[in-house]
Amino acid sequence: MNLPSIVIALILLIIVWFYIDFTLGRKKHLSIFGKRETPILHGNFDIFPHGKELFVDYFHELKMAQRHIHILFYIVRDDQFSQQFFDILKTKAKEGVEVRLLVDRVGSNKVKKTVINELRQTGVQFAFSNRIRLPFIFYSSQVRNHRKISIIDGKIGYLGGFNVGKEYIDEDPKLSPWRDYHLKITGESVPFLQHEFFIDWNEYAPDNVTLDSFYAPEQPKGTIPHQIVPTEAGFLEERYLRLIQKVKKSIIIGTPYFIPSKKLMDELISSAKRGIKITIVVPYITDHMLVQEASYRYLRLMLKEGAEVFQYMNGFYHAKSIIIDDQLCDIGTANFDKRSIFLNKEINCYFYDPAFVDRFKDIIQKDILDSKPLKLTDLNKPHFFRSLKEGIAGALSFFL
Repeated sequence: MNLPSIVIALILLIIVWFYIDFTLGRKKHLSIFGKRETPILHGNFDIFPHGKELFVDYFHELKMAQRHIHILFYIVRDDQFSQQFFDILKTKAKEGVEVRLLVDRVGSNKVKKTVINELRQTGVQFAFSNRIRLPFIFYSSQVRNHRKISIIDGKIGYLGGFNVGKEYIDEDPKLSPWRDYHLKITGESVPFLQHEFFIDWNEYAPDNVTLDSFYAPEQPKGTIPHQIVPTEAGFLEERYLRLIQKVKKSIIIGTPYFIPSKKLMDELISSAKRGIKITIVVPYITDHMLVQEASYRYLRLMLKEGAEVFQYMNGFYHAKSIIIDDQLCDIGTANFDKRSIFLNKEINCYFYDPAFVDRFKDIIQKDILDSKPLKLTDLNKPHFFRSLKEGIAGALSFFL
């Protein structure tokens, strides 16, 4: 057998191995994940669209913690801002507050061993979530814990799109200002957030926490009806399909990456054909290779069906939201893309209060004013390199 034949055989073998690994890994994942969601609960919420304001509030609440701090982030960087975050956690641990920090193995790969050792030496309990594991190496390397939640003293919760790093407080020139939506939560759903944190913690941390024995103070009921839904392994697609199928008048989607599944795309096109007004907000600049090119094929189809597409011009748009008929809105960690739908662990909050939806709609309308309309003619102009990248992105869209 000559060398080219050997190379081709090896490539085919690797492709077959990836396919088998991914298929069996996904099958196992589906078998162990059970649907979880809260009933309709009530609480109070603050919305933070700017990182600087969020982290002033967040760091203040961390410093005020008396009993425990439980934190899960997808990305924690290795920069000066992240060091401020670590310093607060170390200080609280020295004061006797129980501090647990869980971060995604891939998303937070820049966290150094020296930093982890320093955290542990001061009493911070640290673990990596979603490490690459046998026997499904390829599949486990693709499943990311994209949830970003914090629980302080069992009384205050945070959930949304921000991570910890300088770009999130507008200190990355390319991506500034960073636009995102993050929630501060008090009320009945905070214990559920704590429960969700420990489900992930117990899967990867060396100790195992008994959930029902953990301190959870009685919560004030709050005024805003909402529901919190964690998803993984494809369950988000089912949730989004149900939302879109209920639309009567309008849907607004805000997302940094518009790469929907075939079922979701078919449902959106069907909605457009029956007269639903569809508005999509996406970034003008991108933070990852090929994700913008991957979105173009879907945006073309939506524009052909009469949807409005806006590209955010005032920095980088990383926010994740859906508004249905001005009656329901979704804010959370999930992007409107195949990775969030089929691979990532996500958690979203669904609001059923028209007054809150109006309050949030004012924020997204400001973002639309800071955007420019994307036209079908823009996407159809001949552009060789863009077309080449679109072809590559289309083949890889499931993993972008």
